[in-house]
Amino acid sequence: MRFRTHYDAVVVGGGHNGLVAAAYLARAGRSVLVLERSDSLGGAATSQRIFPEFDARLSRYAYLVSLLPRQIVRDLDLRITCRRRAIASCTPYSRAGGPAALLLSNEDESVSRASFIRLAGESDWRGYHELLEMERAFAARVWPGLLEPLRSRDEWAASLRTATERRAWDAFVERPLGETLERLVANDTVRGLLLTDAKIGVFTHSHDPTLLQNRCFILHTIGGGTGEWQVPVGGMGALVSALEGSARGAGAQLVTAATVDAIHLGSTRHSVTFRHGDGEQTVEAEYVLVNAGPQVLARLLGKEYVPRPEDEGSVCKVNMLLRRLPALNAPGVDPRHAFGGTFHVDESYDAMAAGYREASAGSVPERPPFEIYCHTLTDGSILSPELRRAGYHTLTLFGLDAPYRLFATGNAGAKELLLGLYLAALNRVLAEPIEDCLAVDSAGNTCVEIKSPVDLERELALNQGNIFHANPSWFFADGNHPAGHWGVETGHERILICGSSAARGGGVSGIPGHNAAKAILAEHPRRARSRAAAK
Repeated sequence: MRFRTHYDAVVVGGGHNGLVAAAYLARAGRSVLVLERSDSLGGAATSQRIFPEFDARLSRYAYLVSLLPRQIVRDLDLRITCRRRAIASCTPYSRAGGPAALLLSNEDESVSRASFIRLAGESDWRGYHELLEMERAFAARVWPGLLEPLRSRDEWAASLRTATERRAWDAFVERPLGETLERLVANDTVRGLLLTDAKIGVFTHSHDPTLLQNRCFILHTIGGGTGEWQVPVGGMGALVSALEGSARGAGAQLVTAATVDAIHLGSTRHSVTFRHGDGEQTVEAEYVLVNAGPQVLARLLGKEYVPRPEDEGSVCKVNMLLRRLPALNAPGVDPRHAFGGTFHVDESYDAMAAGYREASAGSVPERPPFEIYCHTLTDGSILSPELRRAGYHTLTLFGLDAPYRLFATGNAGAKELLLGLYLAALNRVLAEPIEDCLAVDSAGNTCVEIKSPVDLERELALNQGNIFHANPSWFFADGNHPAGHWGVETGHERILICGSSAARGGGVSGIPGHNAAKAILAEHPRRARSRAAAK
């Protein structure tokens, strides 16, 4: 493969954010080189045939889309489709009469209301709707600003127009989220259901004084201005293919199996050294964009990196292939409804508080909280026609309160213990063992894999297994990123972060990639226009 001696921009890391940045810059007439260390593009947003004997391409790491702005889809002419899930969530619980489940619909509020009131009553239903009203008002206000330069906290606060927006600001920005949840609803199961958006991927609790739980909650509830999470048709791989096509079509050079060893700072140009094929290459670039976490940036610059305890990742991912969906022990609950949305297990408010305390003390929680969903109930295209006809399905499990520390010295043993706890907990709410439903290959191996934070760090270079690279930031300017900046600056001129550790990063969003490209083009708008016109 031939490389230029000089590029306008080199992007280190071919995950979805790196591809977004490359596509924007190439469309603006810039010469762009993307260097990806693995054999395929996409980073965490990939589809893979995990179980070789079965033609099923699972979204191995990331799995749903909420945060990808329609503006990016339009700007880059991305041919992707996301489908709404008919069911929002299903939460099994026990009561005097036996097992039951809270079922919330995305399409029929009467179903949600009847199920909700059976569990928690009218007062909690009103409190739940008050929270939803604040979420929607807050999302509608904040979401459009994520693709703009950072505003100060005071500017955001001054922009609030309605009483609902001001209540939302107080609840989500000023006070620990637990105070709001405890004020609005009394039921332990409902409180836990609402708290899960504040804990996915991070190690925190409802009254964390750092408000990490609030930042995580905001990230999970503002996408698209509504917060609704949707299923990408064709899996995450379809999104990556669309981004790859957009970047290549605009002229970006995308290279896989290219390991970057160092970034050498220069006065007007930087140089990037990488290994590809049998040799080492060095190219120069006016800008270097790093689509990776802070520990990778430090290594590339030859600096020591000391992990921040607050950035500790806390999630386990389990992928399963099933011969059929299992039946629930809750009467009248169709498995297609239960698993078509987000299926919550051991995620009550008190249970998650106990799990957090146990994990903080260095023990795997006795009843670790987790949630599951079934991609194939909304989009069966990730399975071959033969598997679809035979009734196969996928299940994706996301485990909470599984911090990096639990796996750092005994990864295999901790994973085995945790997987056993997950399956046992699932069996408590099923009418049949999940093991009887799992696909089995010709060697007798069940089609299950579990990924811990240690695995995520090793395989994806996620800092301490943190799916956000670092803990989610606020959406407004802070000491690291002043107002007027894009939130991608590093302190080194023309070295930018274009991944999830940028301000307003996290999730499958493309927002940091967009913002890094815009920061470059904002510095040289006339040049960008003339290059694009010449092309």
